[in-house]
Amino acid sequence: QVQLVESGGGLVQPGGSLRLSCAASGSFASINTMAWYRQAPGKERELVASITRSGNTNYADSVKGRFTISRDNAKNTVYLQMNSLKPEDTAVYYCNAHVIRWGAIFDYDYWGQGTQVTVSS
Repeated sequence: QVQLVESGGGLVQPGGSLRLSCAASGSFASINTMAWYRQAPGKERELVASITRSGNTNYADSVKGRFTISRDNAKNTVYLQMNSLKPEDTAVYYCNAHVIRWGAIFDYDYWGQGTQVTVSS
């Protein structure tokens, strides 16, 4: 099975920055779109940003201009650079990847276990 391992979360003051990383490992043919989701206490999980294999990106309105998603296909890794963090960014951030498994004719969603981001003074 494919594993997605996130890192980079932590506690930061408002206005600070964090960089999240998510590396895919295991056996698979390729990875299509990768994305970051987040879920705050009492809230539904929401899409933060996504990036296609070719580098096309999409962002939630709430993070546009502050967050940047990127990926390194050679390393099977997706990143989320988070700047100008606000308390409302506090959430568990989950990595998501659409993975083409060997022999498959469609992709399959894999999820990381999540990494906590807390923005507080």
